[in-house]
Amino acid sequence: MKLKLLNLTLAASILLVACTPAAATTSSDTAPTTPEAKVAPSGYVCPEPNPRLEVTSTEVNLFVWTEYIPQDAIDCFELVYGITVNREEYSANEEMYAKLTAGGSTYDLAQPTDYWIQLMIRQGLLQKLDRAQLPVLDGFDPSYLNQSFDPNNEYSVPYQAGTYGIVVNRDKVENVPTKWADLWKPEYAGRMVFLDDNRATIGLTLMTLGYDINTTNEAELEEAKAKLLELVPGIKLFDSDSPKTALIAGDVDLGMTWTGEAVLAQRELASIDYIYPEEGTILWMDNYVMVAGAPHPDAAYAWLNYSMQPELFALMLQDFPYTMPSKAALEFAKTNMPDLYNQYINSPITNTPAEVVAKGKRFEDVGEATVIYDRIWTEIKGGQ
Repeated sequence: MKLKLLNLTLAASILLVACTPAAATTSSDTAPTTPEAKVAPSGYVCPEPNPRLEVTSTEVNLFVWTEYIPQDAIDCFELVYGITVNREEYSANEEMYAKLTAGGSTYDLAQPTDYWIQLMIRQGLLQKLDRAQLPVLDGFDPSYLNQSFDPNNEYSVPYQAGTYGIVVNRDKVENVPTKWADLWKPEYAGRMVFLDDNRATIGLTLMTLGYDINTTNEAELEEAKAKLLELVPGIKLFDSDSPKTALIAGDVDLGMTWTGEAVLAQRELASIDYIYPEEGTILWMDNYVMVAGAPHPDAAYAWLNYSMQPELFALMLQDFPYTMPSKAALEFAKTNMPDLYNQYINSPITNTPAEVVAKGKRFEDVGEATVIYDRIWTEIKGGQ
């Protein structure tokens, strides 16, 4: 799940301390040298890869969520490795899945959300990862590894985590909602933004009815459809590209969104708040996967290790403040970006309270019932 880059600039002193290049890896018969520092167009001083992988490919093809990667990470990778990053973006897992099933062999890496990985493995869309080429995983918090959707991380590398919750402008909304069910109140009609997200919108509706968000019971799903048809006329827009934009502009006053979108909206407008619904939040985690038949696997491994090494991955706290799975990146930020680190740690949005996580639900692959969810979503969006 992704967001729009805010063009914030870290203090030059932080960047110089944070990103002093390490010595490059050299062959055994060459004396070690210190490479000349590479500087991104923003002025960010690029760190050297640690470790530097051997790569013969000259490009890497990413299929990723819209505006979800710090530009400095892309610029620096191209500078230090001499590899061109080709990026194609999507705004929904369904869009990503449809493109890959239609023939995505030109892509090296994609970024599906957790429950989609089970389906993609089953359908042969992914290839197993070589853990020996992923030393960056050593710096990850073990609680984000070895998840049920991919035991032992054979196919996936965690990227960012977060929640779905209620976002509200307290200056505009007198009666602040506390439950998913509150969003059906007539006073909110025409004032809401929702993510254009099949499972999330149907899932939160199922929660208001007391049903499992992963139900495959068609009668329960039809009941959720009927309830959603009552809500949809009150939703002003569906937006998974940048739902915060309408909130900041005052075009909408509340709705449903992701962690990071709420934080960025709050940075622009202090009256923005993020509510964990009484029925429970929905938890998610986005991951990198290698597409079956990836044409540049060597460059893909180099990208994964470099873009998620601590100095660069810590930039996510600035640009895309979701929940960070890398302990090494957080430790780096604690020392070199203390203001951003403290914002992250002290925010109940990014540093989700344990009791919220305990009560939260996660989506799972619903197998053949996926067709039912897709049909219901199409009918809901069409007003049927």
